[in-house]
Amino acid sequence: MGYYSIKDIESLTGIKAHTIRIWEQRYRLVLPKRTDSNIRFYEDDDVKLLLNVALLNRKGYKISKIAELSKTDIRMSALKYSKKNTEYEDSINSLVLATYNLNENTFNKIFSDFVQTEGFENTIQRLIFPFLQRIGDLWVTNSLHPALEHFASNIIVKKLHYAIESVTKTKNKFFKFLLFLPPGEMHEIGLLYTNYLIRSRGHEVIYIGQNTPFNNLLEIIKNNNPDYLLTVYTNCQSEIDSIKLYESIIEIKPDVKIIFSGCSVLNKLSKFKSLPAYNKSVFVIDQPKEIHKFL
Repeated sequence: MGYYSIKDIESLTGIKAHTIRIWEQRYRLVLPKRTDSNIRFYEDDDVKLLLNVALLNRKGYKISKIAELSKTDIRMSALKYSKKNTEYEDSINSLVLATYNLNENTFNKIFSDFVQTEGFENTIQRLIFPFLQRIGDLWVTNSLHPALEHFASNIIVKKLHYAIESVTKTKNKFFKFLLFLPPGEMHEIGLLYTNYLIRSRGHEVIYIGQNTPFNNLLEIIKNNNPDYLLTVYTNCQSEIDSIKLYESIIEIKPDVKIIFSGCSVLNKLSKFKSLPAYNKSVFVIDQPKEIHKFL
């Protein structure tokens, strides 16, 4: 059970402390507890409720209308926007709180419990990716500072590395995949998960990882003859020209298939669709799980 000051609530939800006090007095949305010295504090359930209230408020709900709803109805209304069922939303909120409190033990327990009931792949797709989206939203609104995002990301990266190392090696490998991130790209959770998916289906992976210089990449391609290349452009503002990268690779290995993903690529989808090789030797996927169609 966490204990939070009103400043903590402000940071987590993006709701100003003054506004929270007004909501308490006018609508009695949450009722803080008091210490023996009369200092107000909040608990996990209060934070979860206010996270959902903040979401609905950002979506255009008037606070007076939200206050008329029961806690269950507030929760269910928020779920329409998260597109997750109640169980998942609760777990996502619990991960957010564990991250805010730098509580690795709680984070690990939530993750492990989910794996036991849902399996590793569903845990990454249904729990971790939505959680990372939530963390990203909090970071953009300055509700959660980068060090906390790094804390959570490092735990997830460790779990992905462990899962990759635990994949049973097979003698017969079907395709060879080369996975890399372009210059300046450092967020590798999606790429690591794709690495796991490919290896777990018995294929070979050359994992280059973050921030790969183009010249080095072209040399590796020439020397290792992969069947597929896969890269992710996470940064929506990336100035790296993905079409130019494709053209450079095709010059040295015309028969290779290249799979692109990420925000920057999806924003230029019309340009990719205009390529004669689109859906023949160059492909765009929206999520890591779509790699299944190539395995």
